Order: sequence, then structure tokens, then C-alpha cells
Amino acid sequence: MAVASGRVQLVTLRQRSLTVARWRVLWIALGFAFIALMALLRLGYLGMSDSASRATSLEEALLPPRGEIVDRNGIPMARAFPAYALWFNPKALGEDGDPLVRDPAEVAAKLKAIFPDMDESRVARQLASGQQGYLRRRVLPEDANRVQEIGELALEMPMENDRHYPQGSMAAHVLGYVAADGKGRVGMEQVLDKQLNDPVTRGTPAALSIDVRVQGALEDELRRGMKLVDAQGGAGIVLDVDTGEVLALASLPEFDPNKIDERGQSLMFNRVTNQVYELGSTFKPLSVAAAIDAGVVRDFSRRYDATPVKVGRFAIKDLHSKGNTLNVVETLVYSSNTVTARIADDLGPERMRRYMIDMGLNERPYIELPAKGFPIWPGDNWPRLRNMTVSYGHGIAVTPLHLASAYAAMVNGGIWRPATLHKVEPGAAPKGRRVFKASTSSRMRQLLRAITVFGTGKNADAHGYRVGGKTGSAEKPGGSAGYRRTALVSTFAAAFPMDRPRYVVIAMLDEPRGTVASSYQRTAGWTAAPIVGRLVPRIGPLIGVRPDETRDVDISDIRPLIPGKTS
Repeated sequence: MAVASGRVQLVTLRQRSLTVARWRVLWIALGFAFIALMALLRLGYLGMSDSASRATSLEEALLPPRGEIVDRNGIPMARAFPAYALWFNPKALGEDGDPLVRDPAEVAAKLKAIFPDMDESRVARQLASGQQGYLRRRVLPEDANRVQEIGELALEMPMENDRHYPQGSMAAHVLGYVAADGKGRVGMEQVLDKQLNDPVTRGTPAALSIDVRVQGALEDELRRGMKLVDAQGGAGIVLDVDTGEVLALASLPEFDPNKIDERGQSLMFNRVTNQVYELGSTFKPLSVAAAIDAGVVRDFSRRYDATPVKVGRFAIKDLHSKGNTLNVVETLVYSSNTVTARIADDLGPERMRRYMIDMGLNERPYIELPAKGFPIWPGDNWPRLRNMTVSYGHGIAVTPLHLASAYAAMVNGGIWRPATLHKVEPGAAPKGRRVFKASTSSRMRQLLRAITVFGTGKNADAHGYRVGGKTGSAEKPGGSAGYRRTALVSTFAAAFPMDRPRYVVIAMLDEPRGTVASSYQRTAGWTAAPIVGRLVPRIGPLIGVRPDETRDVDISDIRPLIPGKTS
């Protein structure tokens, strides 16, 4: 019986041990199953979580450190790429040793042989002083190899992410640049800084409204125009009248965003968006348009007194008298101050001021760039004399961009829209606000075309492109008499084709001089208008406007109002 009892106890012990072992295996299996379930849940979470996918995505690792900027056709204007830099490390040979094996002047001379534009004396001083820092940014691989051959350990070649502008100085005032701290400065680099650095958006290039082909042509013709008349500077813009898109914007002289030095810093002021000017007679069509729209001018054949206008002790005169009376068409064709002032007087300061406000001439220009000049605005209450002088562009100062947007509203059917440097998708143009009736805009297209065909804008009349526009030559403020008679701002404000306007073009020269190329004239008809006359045929075919000698805006009803121009 004892033996049997022992066997029973042994079997019971074995069964108990087997049960414990089975429970242990079960718990271990459940543990592994739980871990596997957590892993699957984590994988699912990572797959669905935007933040996790951004943080762990291989795609993010392959993204450029800063997004590209491209023109409206996808042509690169700014991009990031890895590049060598030349860094002077005086501690490369130890704390107490000399940083260089050779004499600093000798090393500087060897670097000058590799980089001809390097300031040899400045580099020699830096090497001799033992001050660490960059000697040069953006070093080509073959030049990096030549630096290594010099054999100075203190000349290090670290690899960095650099910002490159493949178009060079083109559209510099539009793009701006990226500073050493990685932040955008001045232009769209500053405006788009967050977007270009965001891992979510930097993989998609930022498309501007700029067309590099049009931009290049504008800069080329402005530069040529400046040289021909020895002007201090130039400004130009090409604007889509229906969308407000800026196809080209140039301020000369320009800077090179690939190489920001002291001279480049001095040239960053933007003449198109930040500098305000009295733009003279380019305001006359705007004033006449306001009078037509308000019903003050109804009969184009009406004769106005063209003799000097006396207001108190002031007298408004014409530069060249065309007779004692002029009609509205002659007023613009011959650019009469006196008749424009009388028309403005009939309109009155309140209504004139309202139209100017509707065209945005009382506030900073609408565009994304950070540098935007505030107009010199006459204030809330315009006396009679101020109203008259504003009508022909004196006593009010605006940017060339202000003028471009106002002209766009005048010729596109009467709708003012803000200018933009972002590419606008078809059908997405802003609604804008109505400034002029469509009938007023139609009349102004006739008058602007007549100015180019018969008046001061003849040198801008590109055959087949139906250009219309107005000259403006204004003395710059300063001097004992309030204005400097020898310093002009010469502007031509144009649109084309006038039978269906699509683009406004502004060309402005700062202090042109009379030269052989301008028949010794400084006024806009001889200096700024020819720039537009050369530019339009260059850019027209690129932006969908081809020359057509069989088409034009119908000016048959106003042609007889200009003596000697009946055929």
C-alpha cells in the first residue's frame, strides 16, 4: 500500500509540474502576441500619422535643404546645392603653433592665382592676423583641388549647402538672397522663407509670375537705354492687365545674389516698388479718364483755353504752346498742362481725389515684396491749385508699380487689381474693383493709341503691335526753386495691343542726359519711349502677341480732331 501511495503522489506531482509548464508557455505566448499586436498597432500609427511619416520619411531625407524658386514656366531661378567653401582654421596645427607653413603674403598670392577676383591684400591681412573665418564661399571642385595642392592644413574645404541663382543677377530685386544665417532677405526669398524651409512644401518648387525670357529682355533694353543717354538708373515692369501678374520687374543697376558684397548691398534699393517719383505727364490720361468717366468731358471736339492758367501768384504753362485753344485729343497728343489742369478744375478736387484713391495711389503698392514705398500723397483736402498740378503728375509721387496698376485698370475695361509675383492659375484672377466704366476704358484705348501714332510717343510705336501710351518728363525735387531743372525722371507708360490690351509696360530712366543717341533730348519721348519700342517686338511673340499690320484700335472718329492727321 505504501508503494502504491508513493506512485500516486509522484503522478500528482508530475501532473502539477506539467500544468505549471503549460501555463508558463501560455503566458509567454500571450506576451509575444501582445508585443506583436503593439508592434502592428505602432506600424499602423506610423503609416497613418503625417508627423511620423514626415519625421521618418526617406523622401524627406532626399529633399533639398531649401526649396527651389522657379519662373512661371518652371525655369529654375533659385536652388540649393552642396558646395565647397574655403575656411581659414588657424588652430589646425595646434594651439601654439604657427597656423601657416608659408608666409601669409605668399599663401594669399597662391590663392589669388586660383581665384582672380579675390582681394589679395585683405586675405593676406586675415591670414597674418590669425582670425578664423571664410576666405571664400562657393568653390568649384577643381579649384578645391588646387587649394589642397598648396599644402596648408589651415586652409580647410568644408562641404556646405549653398544657395545658387542660375540666372545670375537677373531678377535680383524680385528674388533677393539668402544670408549666411540661412534666412531669406529682401525679395521673394524673404517672403517665401517659411515655405521654402518647410519639409512639407519645400519639395515643390515655388512658381513665380515672372517669365525669365521677358525679364531678360526688359533688363537688356533698360540697360541699353541707360547707356545710350548716360542715365543714373532705370526701372521697368511688364504687367498682365487681366490678372495683375508681374511678368518682369527690373531695377537697375542691379546686384548679384550669388555674391553679396558691399557694392551689392548698396544696390538693393528697388526703384520699381520702393522709390516714389513725380511721374509727370503720365498722369494726364488718368485725369482725362476720370473726367470722361464722371461725365465732365463729353464732347471731344470742344475747344479749351490753352493759355497759361493763373491761380493766385502761380501760373501753369505748357512747355511748347500749340495754340490758344486745344480739344481733348490734342491735349493728350501734345501733352498740354494747361488744358489738363482746366479739365481737372472742372472735375473738382473731391472727385479727382476719389478716382486716385480707387486706383490705389494713396497707399503702398500691392505686391508681395517687403520693400514698398509710401506715396507722397497730397492729403485729404486738396486746394484748387493742388488738384490742377496733380492732374499732370506734380505734387504727387508714386512708384512705377503704382502707375502700372493704374494703367492696367484704365485699359482693361476699368477693373483695378493688385499686382502679384505669384503665378495665377487660369480662372483664379482676383475679382478686383471697378474704377472706370467699360466705355471710358474703350475711349482711353483710342486716345493712348493716338498719342503713340501722332504725338510724343511715336518712338514707342512698334509696327504691328498696336502700342498705346503716354510720355512723362518731370523735374526732380530739390534746388533753390524746389525742382532741379537739369535733372529729369523720364517715363513711358504703355499698353499693347490696344485693340485688346493684354500687357502694360513701364520704362523709366533716372536723370537721362541729352546725347547723340537721343538727338540731345532728355525728355521721355526720346529716352524712355524708344526702350518700349524695342522691347515690345522682343517679348510679344514670347507671350502670345504676334505682329499684325491688318489690325488696330479704331481711331477714325478722333483722327479728324487732330489738325493735319485726317488720313
